[in-house]
Amino acid sequence: MKFGKLADISNVQFKLPDTPVESQKLLSQFPKNIIQHFYIGCTGWSMKEWVGHVYPKGTKPKEFLKAYAKQFNTIELNTTHYRIPKKETIDKWYKETPADFHFCPKIPQTISHSRDLGFNSGQLPLFLASISGLKEKLGCCFIQLPPYFGKDRLQSIAQFMERWPSSIAIAFEVRHESWFNNPDDLLNLQTLLAKKNASLVITDVAGRRDVLHMQLSNPTTLIRFVGNGLHASDYTRIDNWIDCLKNWFENGLQKVYFFPHEPDNILAPELAEYVLQEVKKKIKIPVRGPSLKDTREGEQISLF
Repeated sequence: MKFGKLADISNVQFKLPDTPVESQKLLSQFPKNIIQHFYIGCTGWSMKEWVGHVYPKGTKPKEFLKAYAKQFNTIELNTTHYRIPKKETIDKWYKETPADFHFCPKIPQTISHSRDLGFNSGQLPLFLASISGLKEKLGCCFIQLPPYFGKDRLQSIAQFMERWPSSIAIAFEVRHESWFNNPDDLLNLQTLLAKKNASLVITDVAGRRDVLHMQLSNPTTLIRFVGNGLHASDYTRIDNWIDCLKNWFENGLQKVYFFPHEPDNILAPELAEYVLQEVKKKIKIPVRGPSLKDTREGEQISLF
């Protein structure tokens, strides 16, 4: 993930913002006594560098998804951003993952990066037909709007949501600075998405602290966390996130999708394992995540 990356993070203030008042109000309105879920995953499974470490020694590329799904319970599915999967591919993904696994597909750029958000292209029905094959393993789709998609196009999002099925969870990621210059503009988006039961993606990255907006619009949130090569600040930032999410869960949040990113994603599983340990320690809700092996000794890695 190159968006917002910095070569020098020495002057970055990594403090996690407070939960906005609007989000606090929404949390208080969400149904209580609902089973809560925490999903942890990476952005792909085709990492040969993980063999013998994340995946068992000798794992072949055709076995990577099965191995990945034994370690993680979700994935930020970036491949769908570039092409709509064929039915055979979807069927294969479904069969090779356990019952508790959730796919979070990124909406194709032929939709997200088109001027009308795919209104006239016919791509949206094709995409929806494709991912429907994931059935109960379909998690939260997310649409990453391009950097030039500004606040003046709020109506385009409203029109898109008129065509989006209410039965499929979706989250919106906005990046253009205009959404964050005036709090009312992001609030307008949050209000729209809350009415449509859609989420806002929260991105925590060094070079764009404005996209760390902490706004909630429904009981599900999708967090994209961009680390800096397992720098010490990666772990303190995770600690702050765990405290925040504990509070959100206690006040009505129902579901979190948490995706740690690291340079080239080679080190993302290490950070994911730390997230898992802290969730088990502090939040104590059902969760499943990686248990890594030291490639030199074959022993479980200690992060401490």
